Amino acid sequence: MNANVQTRSQSGNLKRASSILWNRLGMVFVLFILCLLLTFTAPNFLEAENILNVLKQVSIIAILAAGMTIVILTGGIDLSVGSTVALSGVISVMASSSGINPFLSMILGIVVGYLVGFINGFFIAKTKLPPFIVTLGSMTYVRGLAYVISGGYPIVLASEHFKFIGGGKILGIPTPIYITLVVYLIMAFILKYTMFGRHIYAIGGNEEAAHLAGIKVEKSLINVYSISGLLAGLGGVVLAGRVYSGQPTAGNMYELDAIAAVILGGTSFTGGKGRIQSTIVGVLIMGIITNGLTLMNVDYYWQLIVKGTVIIIAVLLDRLRGKEF
Repeated sequence: MNANVQTRSQSGNLKRASSILWNRLGMVFVLFILCLLLTFTAPNFLEAENILNVLKQVSIIAILAAGMTIVILTGGIDLSVGSTVALSGVISVMASSSGINPFLSMILGIVVGYLVGFINGFFIAKTKLPPFIVTLGSMTYVRGLAYVISGGYPIVLASEHFKFIGGGKILGIPTPIYITLVVYLIMAFILKYTMFGRHIYAIGGNEEAAHLAGIKVEKSLINVYSISGLLAGLGGVVLAGRVYSGQPTAGNMYELDAIAAVILGGTSFTGGKGRIQSTIVGVLIMGIITNGLTLMNVDYYWQLIVKGTVIIIAVLLDRLRGKEF
């Protein structure tokens, strides 16, 4: 009898260990398999220039996904980040074109993103409106502001210093890659080593319990959405520097790519579970899929089909393997 109980206990421990291992490394394995397949099917995939190009291309989504991660960890969502990218890019380029110092112009664009996020967080925290509704509304009016301010036309960026943030290189590596690395190091530190990071997980696990434990839920939520907006503003400035213009159409559908990357990385949509380190894996999976299909000359419309299917399969596999029976 005791032997049977011990056997079942060992079996349960093994399943839990396997579940934990898959939750931490499952998507890394998917990324490895994907890279292996593309090595043999996509020409020039492993060339250093192509790898750097992939990292540069995914940098904007990666920056947005970092902010989206902490939002989803609280059980919320931010649909306004794509529109914020456009507004921040337009305002920062307009400021630079009017003669304002390029560095100050970039700061202005980031501040604009922060303000959008602060407004989102304020309404979500104070009015208790669903984050989906609040950020859906801001997604629309922020995009509208970008069109009104720019007159519906791209604004050409003239400053070479501004261009460097999105199109420059340091030691042969594109500047956006460095910026993305810094963002993730800071966010990882915040989530793992600060009280604010612990509050984020607590709110996502059980908001009412977090409030009863003395956590200032409203203040934390405002800060979370403000950070998401700030990073969207940073993404908008980097994108403007990369394409040499502020465009009201920029960032279209970026919010969906950021959300998909976060979920691919294993962050729970219901909040309370996830790691910022895993989000970058989700970003890379999406970027590599797009790059590989492009190298294979797959039609863009088919790329959308394949990309969406792979995301669904990967997330389903992650959930099934991570579930304890």
